[in-house]
Amino acid sequence: MPRQTVRSQRIFTWNVNGLRACARKGFASWLARSRATIVGIQEVRALPAELPESVRRPRGFAVDFRPAERRGYSGVGLYARRPFDRIEGALGAPRFDREGRLQIARFGRLVVANVYFPKGSGSDRDNSRVPYKLDFYRALFERVQRLRRGGLRVLVMGDFNTAHREIDLARPRQNVHNSGFLPEERAELDRWISAGWVDTFRHFEPGPGHYSWWSQRQGVRDRNIGWRIDYVLASPAAMRYVRGAFIERDARGSDHAPVGVDVDPAIFAP
Repeated sequence: MPRQTVRSQRIFTWNVNGLRACARKGFASWLARSRATIVGIQEVRALPAELPESVRRPRGFAVDFRPAERRGYSGVGLYARRPFDRIEGALGAPRFDREGRLQIARFGRLVVANVYFPKGSGSDRDNSRVPYKLDFYRALFERVQRLRRGGLRVLVMGDFNTAHREIDLARPRQNVHNSGFLPEERAELDRWISAGWVDTFRHFEPGPGHYSWWSQRQGVRDRNIGWRIDYVLASPAAMRYVRGAFIERDARGSDHAPVGVDVDPAIFAP
């Protein structure tokens, strides 16, 4: 992970794979030493009242949680050292909103969308949820495009549950028929990039071997057999303020690693 510059501010996204479990593995300590201005988390899988005080209301942070209707499932949370000018958690479609997958927060002219994109695999380990996943991608795309057209600087960050290109997973040939690397899923990310969204990590790091998720099978993470499925996408107006991007691979507590960007503080200016 690059060293943070004196003037930059750090924005993170992290799929915590259950915030209560991640808290037992040191989430509060990680948050305190992260020097983060904003942290978006996904797969919280708990109601706020079920969380320890150290992660429900850490000192110095404004906090917002959007749980799913279904207990122990999905859910997103946002921590910010700046007050939210506005925050909402709905796309306006009940089939998406009931799953607690989205927060859209505004800080000055910066908008941060913290998103837990659906998996395409169903309960029978098939690809039955792919149509739902693609519908979610498209609905969110239209929403954030409107924010761009409104002159705002937009970051869309979270667990996208898709590896974009072969370089983004260790074993692409073995996964061409699996959700997360299907042609139609990858085409959705192509559409975002073609529309001008910038994959911030790839902007700074074109090389292989960089992943953000690893199977929990023994030894897989140590051998770096992973997938890069967590992203920070920047609109062109926001990208002008991005100074670096990183994956904090050594942070433990989840099967995902924290991913983030360093930004010039001017990104928040009205």
